[in-house]
Amino acid sequence: MSSLAHHPVLLLAVSVPVLWLSTWIGAVLSRRLRTELESAHDDFTVVQGATLTLLALIVGFTFSMAVTRYDQRKNYEEAEANAIGTEFVRADLLPPADAAKVRALLLQYLGQRILYYTAQDPHELEQVDSRTATLQKELWSAVVAPGLAQPTVVSALAVAGMNDVLNSQGYTTAAWLNQIPEGAWRMMVVIAVCSTLLIGVGARDTRVGRGLFVVLPAILSIAFFLIADIDSPRYGVIRVVPQNLELLLPWMTGR
Repeated sequence: MSSLAHHPVLLLAVSVPVLWLSTWIGAVLSRRLRTELESAHDDFTVVQGATLTLLALIVGFTFSMAVTRYDQRKNYEEAEANAIGTEFVRADLLPPADAAKVRALLLQYLGQRILYYTAQDPHELEQVDSRTATLQKELWSAVVAPGLAQPTVVSALAVAGMNDVLNSQGYTTAAWLNQIPEGAWRMMVVIAVCSTLLIGVGARDTRVGRGLFVVLPAILSIAFFLIADIDSPRYGVIRVVPQNLELLLPWMTGR
């Protein structure tokens, strides 16, 4: 389930037939248990309504979780761009040679951070993470060395700014890893299957009734797709675009 949630289009392609099949199975059971269902019609209506209500609440709650995580990733992208831009300016507080080194490293670092948001190939992402870790070590050394050589309040600002740059990358990574738990997906799928099964059991054996079999599975599948798409930071259609980082690049190169 976890791998499907990370690939929204695949989730959509799988959920439609699965939920339709559960509705069809419910319709088959309805024909075989027609007498029993008629005698327990009121009880069945209560169970069906309660199950559909619970499904609606779970889907709405999960959608809210996905949107919250998406907004968090956007906010951390903005914070990371601000941290890099601020440190680029604070490099003026260092000696000229050290300032030039820090700016050159920050430009390389900014390029890797933009690639982090756009990379989809796992091998490319590993290379980006590796180069980012190396650049972080070089950036920290580039500000710590002059800071220790001349331990003043001014140089401390440059060191503190670099600390914000490194921290912002960690917050971003944590936000990208913070997705809807697999247990929540499993619970939602189980409730969806039960709901479509009950819809099939309660549907009338008419042409219109059979045509309605596909309505709820289609709606639920689209809802699952939208939730997974928003919650998937790398493989979804709706993704966080590093617009603040990209806007920062021409300013840093032209400064």
